[in-house]
Amino acid sequence: MGFGHDGKTVYFCVDLEASGPVPGLFNMVSIAGVEVRWDGQKHVRGETFYFELAPDFPGFDPGAMKIHGLSEAHLRANGKPGREVMQAIADWVKARLKPGERPLFVGHNAPFDWMYVAWYFAWAGMENPFGYNALDTKALFMGKHRIFWKATSKENLLETYRSLRAPRKEDEHNALADAVFQADILIALLDQ
Repeated sequence: MGFGHDGKTVYFCVDLEASGPVPGLFNMVSIAGVEVRWDGQKHVRGETFYFELAPDFPGFDPGAMKIHGLSEAHLRANGKPGREVMQAIADWVKARLKPGERPLFVGHNAPFDWMYVAWYFAWAGMENPFGYNALDTKALFMGKHRIFWKATSKENLLETYRSLRAPRKEDEHNALADAVFQADILIALLDQ
């Protein structure tokens, strides 16, 4: 079996974009996820999801909004209600699990993404399908290579794992493109 594989864990690489630094005051504006599972020989990417959310909270930090480029007007016109999105994510995760398997939330700087996801599930009055567990690929990179936190950037990952391909410049800070890249980071860290 590969490093980090116990036969029961299905990894879900999640990325999101937000209108500011904390949930409740600011909005999750988009969220995406990629399933990563063991195929018997290696970890592989599986199905994906992507949603844009209608705003529920008043905070829109101009700096945060500039990063992802999704305007408040676009989100009000095209975003799905937050509770509907969280239910769709919970259903999607559940549908990917076989009996005896358990989901593990994975993020690149997981504390930020997990904080938003956990908060939104609580706000929506739903159980978080990931529970209280999350794996941070930055911390995994740090531990595996015995490097300092500041050396865990995506640029250093690309230098260390030459098979990785970053999203195109125009796709940076698109939650789905970033989640796919994070899935590839996880696979490199687990299998190479």
